[in-house]
Amino acid sequence: MTTASEVSPVRANEFIEQELNARLSKIENAFSADALGLCGPLLDGVDDILRTVVERRCTANPHCTKLVVMLTTEGGYLEPVQRMVAVLRQHYQIVDFVIPNHAYSAGTVFALSGDAIYMDYYSRLGPIDPQIKSSQGRTVSALGYIEKYNDLIERATNGDITPAEIQLLITGFDQAELYSYEQARDSSVAALEEWLVKYKFKNWDQTETRGLQVTDEMKKERAKKIGYDLNDTERWHSHGYGLSMDVLKSDLDVFIDDFGKDQKKSSAIKAYHELLSDYMEKRRAGGVIHVVGDYRSYV
Repeated sequence: MTTASEVSPVRANEFIEQELNARLSKIENAFSADALGLCGPLLDGVDDILRTVVERRCTANPHCTKLVVMLTTEGGYLEPVQRMVAVLRQHYQIVDFVIPNHAYSAGTVFALSGDAIYMDYYSRLGPIDPQIKSSQGRTVSALGYIEKYNDLIERATNGDITPAEIQLLITGFDQAELYSYEQARDSSVAALEEWLVKYKFKNWDQTETRGLQVTDEMKKERAKKIGYDLNDTERWHSHGYGLSMDVLKSDLDVFIDDFGKDQKKSSAIKAYHELLSDYMEKRRAGGVIHVVGDYRSYV
């Protein structure tokens, strides 16, 4: 026989998940769109979960047109991001991203695949620092590895290098891995170039200052510059450096919608994000994908 103490936690979780459904529904109402919450690292396997959730949602509702993704993440790998973008674009004509707190590294790449990005004064994106697995199975910063190697090469060229660093240069860097890290960096730029031109820049027809007609080549050049600027380790210094919407607008020329100016959107976003964060901490969930009626934790 089940005791009351055994049932209560289950019922409490059911109540909280019902409340999360209700709060996510308010976001759907505020944006006139379907909504999906994704909070956690962008690791291998997350793309499979996202595909299952989205396909089930759009099978039940064949009129999937617009989706808003509530994204909070420290980052992860580029490959699952590419697959997730493919899933979302297979089922939705418009995909917007809301950043209630932060979306770093691969999360920034994911957000920049959207037709629109919504942030407020507190939200942050970040530099693009691809995280990949080394031959030893460790997750490493591709840009950090490349930067250290280039620094040692420059110091060796200038004759300003210690014997220990010479040994590190000889034995500490795998050339095949170095090449794969450079490829990871270039892949992130190529992904941004494709997605920015295809989605975020699709309605960019005239330049803001001179009113000139915007060509596809101009869009590609702008997108490529944004990609390389976000990969500039000397400029941003660290993987977790937060870029506010003001910095994104002024320094990178990326247009951001300010959800803080819309009370309905802002209240709905904050209410959902706060409850989801508290519930994940309570359940010790490292990551969650959530649509109304379907809550899935991972990690």
